[in-house]
Amino acid sequence: MSEHSSADSAALAIPSPAEAEGRRPGRKWLIAASVMLGTFMQSLDISIINVALPHMQDSFGVKVDQITWVVTAYLIAIGVVLPMTGWLAARIGRRLYFIASITSFMIASAFCGAARTLPQIVIARFLQGAAGAAMTPLAQAILLECFPPYEHTLAMSTLSLGSVMAPVFGPTLGGWITMHWNWRWNFYINVPVSALAALMVYTFVDDPPHLRRRRGDEPIDYLGMLYITAAFGLFEFVISRGQGAGWFAAPWVRYCSVLTVIFLAALIRHELRFAHPIVDLRLLKIFSFTLAAFLVPIYTAVVFTVNVLNPLFMQEVLGYDAEKTGLLVSPRAVGLALGLVVVGQLSRRDLDMRYYPACGLWLAAYELWVMSHWHLDTAIYGLIWPIFVFGLAIGGTFSVFTAAGMSEIPHERLGFASALFNIMANLGSATGIALFSSVLSVKHRNYLAHLTAHAMNHVPAGAAPLTAGTVGPMAWLLSYNDIYRTLMYVLMLVAPSCLLLKRPASGTKIDPAVD
Repeated sequence: MSEHSSADSAALAIPSPAEAEGRRPGRKWLIAASVMLGTFMQSLDISIINVALPHMQDSFGVKVDQITWVVTAYLIAIGVVLPMTGWLAARIGRRLYFIASITSFMIASAFCGAARTLPQIVIARFLQGAAGAAMTPLAQAILLECFPPYEHTLAMSTLSLGSVMAPVFGPTLGGWITMHWNWRWNFYINVPVSALAALMVYTFVDDPPHLRRRRGDEPIDYLGMLYITAAFGLFEFVISRGQGAGWFAAPWVRYCSVLTVIFLAALIRHELRFAHPIVDLRLLKIFSFTLAAFLVPIYTAVVFTVNVLNPLFMQEVLGYDAEKTGLLVSPRAVGLALGLVVVGQLSRRDLDMRYYPACGLWLAAYELWVMSHWHLDTAIYGLIWPIFVFGLAIGGTFSVFTAAGMSEIPHERLGFASALFNIMANLGSATGIALFSSVLSVKHRNYLAHLTAHAMNHVPAGAAPLTAGTVGPMAWLLSYNDIYRTLMYVLMLVAPSCLLLKRPASGTKIDPAVD
C-alpha cells in the first residue's frame, strides 16, 4: 500500500460525531440488531412462501402459472426500487427511509395475509417488495458508518447472519407454518417483528451530519427513474417468467430482452452525464470497489444456485420427502453461521482477510467437485458433509467483499455504493438461478433421450444396470453432476482475483471501551 493510499484511508477513518455516537459501549450492537431484524424479514419473505404456493393456488382457485405472479411481483418491485435506495436515502435520510420501509413492509404484509383474490395479493406483494428493497443497502451503509473501519468486516458478517440465514430457513419455516397454521401466517408473522424493528430503528439509529446537511438540495433525476423502472422491471420480468415460456422461443421474451438492453444503455449514458444521478456509476472508477462489485454477482449466482439445486437433487434424484430434505440441507446454515462468526472475529485482528475468500472459494469449488460425484446410493453422511463445508467456505466471503469494496468509498457516498453493490448481487442471484435451472432442464432432456436409446453405454463404472424405473433418476443425476462441475470451474477461475482487492482495515487490538 502506498503512502498516499494510507493517508486516504486514515482520512476516511476519522470518525464523525454520528460515528462516535455509534461507537459508545454497546450502542453499535443495538443498531446492528435493529437493522438486522428488518433485513432478516425482507430476505425471509423471498423464500418463505415458495412452499406455500400450492396452498395459495387452492385458496384463490387459479392455475400454476398464475399463482407464480405472487413471486414475480415481489422480485420486480425489488429490482425497480433497489437502484434508487442510495439517492432516496440522501434526500430524506437513512433513518426516516428505513422506518418508512419497515412500516410499509409491515402494512403490505398484513394486506398479503388478508388478500381474498389473486390481483389483491399480487398488488400487495409488489408493495411489499418495493418497501423491503431498501433495507439491506440501508443497513450496510448504517453499519459501515457506526462501526470503526477495522470492524467493517465484522459488521458485514453480523448483518449477513440475518440476510444469508433467512433463505436457508425460509422453506422449512414456511412449510411448517403452512401445514400447522395457514399460509396467511407466513405474512402475518412479519407484522409484530416489523413493528419491533421500526421501534428499535427509531430509538437507536441516527443520521450522520453529512446526510442532514445535504438533504433535499439536489435536482431530481426523473429520466433516471424512468430508465431504471423500465430496464430493471423488464429484466426481472424476463428472468422470472422466461423459463416457463421457453426463453427466446417466445416472441415477448425477445422483445422484452431487446428493450431491457436499450433502456440499460440509455440509463448508463444518462447517469454518467447527469450531475446528481440516482445510480452513481462514477464509483466504478475505484478499482477495489469495481472488482468487488463484479465478484459479488458471480458469488451470488453460484451460492444461490447451489441453495436451489441441493434440495431439488435430494427430492428429484434420491426421492426424499420435503421434511427429510430440509433436515439434510440444514448443515449449510450451521456452516454459514460458523464461517460468518470466524471471519467477523478474525477481521478484528491484524490479518489480511483477502486470503479468506480466495481460499474459501477454492474450498467451495472442491466441495462442488464432491457434489458432482454424488450418485443414486450416496449415504447421508456423503450428502451432509459437503453441504456443511460448502456453507463454511462461503460463509464470510460476501462480508469480505463488501468491506474491501467499500474501504475507499467516502462516507457521503456509502448509500450509493451499497445500492450499486446490492444491484449486482441481485442481478447475479436472479441470473444464476434462471440460467443454471434452464441448462439443467436441457441436459436432463438430452440425457433422458440418450439413456433411453443407449442405456448400457451411459452407466457409470460399478453402477447397477439401468431399468425403466431408473432411467429418469439417472438422467437427473448426470445433469446435476454436470451443473455442479460447471459451478466448480467458475469458482476456481475467480478465486485468485480476490487477492487483488484492497485489504480491508484491521485492528491489532480491541478497545473494550467501544466493544
